[in-house]
Amino acid sequence: MKCPVCGNSDTRVVDSRLTGEGYAIRRRRECEKCRFRFSTYEQMEILDLIVIKKDGKREPYSREKLKQGLKRSLEKRPVTVKQFHKLIAQIERSIQKQRKNEISSLEIGEIAMKHLKKLDKVAYIRFASVYRAFEDLDIFQQELSQLITKNGKKLSSNKKK
Repeated sequence: MKCPVCGNSDTRVVDSRLTGEGYAIRRRRECEKCRFRFSTYEQMEILDLIVIKKDGKREPYSREKLKQGLKRSLEKRPVTVKQFHKLIAQIERSIQKQRKNEISSLEIGEIAMKHLKKLDKVAYIRFASVYRAFEDLDIFQQELSQLITKNGKKLSSNKKK
């Protein structure tokens, strides 16, 4: 690992800690030349997974595409960076539990929605409205009604009156 300050490739690990519910490692490193300290993260990566798109095209799994879709749905929601990273890790673990070499984008979307629903209901509705391509207000209303019924109460905003 090269030092981000001086570019020296001689760095040593000062401390290692598990993060992300034990599925990632945070390492504190120190440059042997300039003594600058920095952190690196090591996490599982989904390799050799092919995603089958709606149009039938196949492409390698991309964590970045998943992150971008989730970021849009979580925009201006009270979700911390830590919660966001945990969400990504949970979704990827669920994908890996499928033990498949190929998975449809529809399956990934369903897995993502399942985890989003637990984290933030508004973000879930946003994601679902794009993902399921709600054609009209009736379909949107049905999804909202199901969410409200399952919770047994009305969704409320975080604003205090």
